[in-house]
Parts: sequence; structure tokens; C-alpha cells
Amino acid sequence: MSTGPFPGAPFPAGRPRRLRSSAAMRRLVAETRLHPAELVLPVFVREGIDAPSPISAMPGVVQHTLDSLLEEARRCVDAGVGGIMVFGVPEVKDARGSGADDPDGILNLALARLVEEVGEDLVVMSDLCLDEFTDHGHCGVLAADGTVDNDATLDRYASMALAQAAVGTPVLGLSGMMDGQVGYVRAALDAAGHTDTAILAYAAKYTSGLYGPFREAVQSSLVGDRATYQQDPPNGREALRELQADIAEGADLVMVKPAGPHLDVIAAAAAVSPVPVAAYQISGEYSQIEAAAERGWVDRERVMMESLLGIRRAGAQVVLTYFALEAAALL
Repeated sequence: MSTGPFPGAPFPAGRPRRLRSSAAMRRLVAETRLHPAELVLPVFVREGIDAPSPISAMPGVVQHTLDSLLEEARRCVDAGVGGIMVFGVPEVKDARGSGADDPDGILNLALARLVEEVGEDLVVMSDLCLDEFTDHGHCGVLAADGTVDNDATLDRYASMALAQAAVGTPVLGLSGMMDGQVGYVRAALDAAGHTDTAILAYAAKYTSGLYGPFREAVQSSLVGDRATYQQDPPNGREALRELQADIAEGADLVMVKPAGPHLDVIAAAAAVSPVPVAAYQISGEYSQIEAAAERGWVDRERVMMESLLGIRRAGAQVVLTYFALEAAALL
């Protein structure tokens, strides 16, 4: 025992390790806890396939058929997962993303089935963006000079929102990062009587190299990049400006994406947001863990849970993750 400044008194007097002395003690005093209800599983549903199709860049993740998607949703219900976020993969794309608001399009058919069969037990969320449906792969319609036309895109988003709300989708995930998208869609929904439909605004969706596996998952046709409309990674204050604008326009929840590289933005958003803050652990974050674990470099389960706890500790109340079902089982 070390001797401190007072004879006979132990040193140091403060010993934080006392609260780390056993697994039971660490569990008792844990400041951050994960719960399955805070997790949302992103899923892909593809038109024109008769069996789930594996995504090579995302081991364990598939493009679903309508039937296998419903089975996955039932697994989410059984596991106590909070929600499911649906991305559509159509057979045919065009310049304006016509499949996005087609009532018979794959995304809207999937949303209708999910709402009908599991909507009482699981929050069904839709991706509201055009990138999966456009032949150029951008999140909006293009002007004559090839740039994304912000205001023309808002009309497409409103039409897409009405199609998704019409089948009862409770939460619409506006992910395109167009200026004014939340207010425009909110006005369209309210005018059509969909006043109870909630908006999850991707308030700070950063341009990132970690989207690569996702682009395989949705069979993206993107040429170029999305740097003119997605958030620039060096900027944090600008992300808060985006967040505050979305809240002022009527967002019910706000999102930071990707989660891992932007934990500081999640924390800053949580400190000021009057609405719940969500964060998306994206495809590249998932695939990095999978690849390292496959090579034996990391303990997959441990790193998976550590990554999710870090996102939750930063302040995210809702976490979108491809690990949702597995993490829920562990929890």
C-alpha cells in the first residue's frame, strides 16, 4: 500500500476501480444501456427475384423478396427491435425515379404489406429518396446542365411522401438533403390529411466513402458524387444549422449519418435538439467490422456491441444498424 501525505492514511483516497471490480458491479453502475427497442433494422427489398439475394459487400445481409421481408420483420417483432427501415430496389429506373411514387412500385408494395402485417408491433419506416429509382443514381431530378435541381426534386419528394403515407407508413425518412425538403413534404402531407405521419429528417447526412456496400445493395447507378447536397465532412456547425432548419420545418425526429465518424455531431445534436436524435451505422461501418472479424483481427461480437454503445453514449436515442437483430438477441 502506498503512503499518502498523512501517516497511516491510504493513498490514493479516490479509487474509481472499486466500481469496476466485477461484472455485476460494472453492470450496476453502467451509465449507458442499449435496449432492443432503440434499434432499427435497415432492409432491402428487390423487385423481380424469387429468393433472397446475398449482398457480397455486406456478409449476412440480403436483398429480400416481399415474402422474406415479412419474415425478417416478424423476427424483428420477436426480438423486440423498435423499427424497420425499408429501401426499395426496382427492376426499372428512369431519370425522374418514377417507381418511387408508383403505388405498384416495389417500395410501396412492401410498405403496405409491412404496415398491414406488423405495423401494430414494429415502427415501419420508409426511405424517402430518389437515388434507388433514378437511372443516374442521384437523390433528385437533374437540371439541363446535369446538376441536381433542388426545387424540382421537392415536388418528387412530396409525391413520394403521399404514396408512402397512403399505405399507412407511420415514419417517412427524408434522406435526400435537399434544402427545404422537410417543410415542403410536411405541407403536402398536411394538405392531404396525413397529419399523423411523422418525418424522420436526415438532418446531417455526410458525404462519405463508407456508402460503398450500400450502393451494391441498392444497385446504384450513380455517376459522380453527391458532394453538392450531402453534408461536407469537415463541417460540424453547419450540420447544426441543417438540424435546426429541419426542426423548424416540422421534423419529428432528426438523423446523423454515418454514425461512427460523426459522434461529435451526434453529441452536439443531442445537446440542443427538442426532438429525438437518431444515428445510422451505415453499410461501410458494418462491413469494416465484418471484414476484420472474418480475418480474426477483432472479436466480432465485442466490437459490434462496443460500436453501438458508443453511438448510444454520444446521444443517439435511436440507432439504425444492420446488427439490430443480433444485438437485440444479446441484449
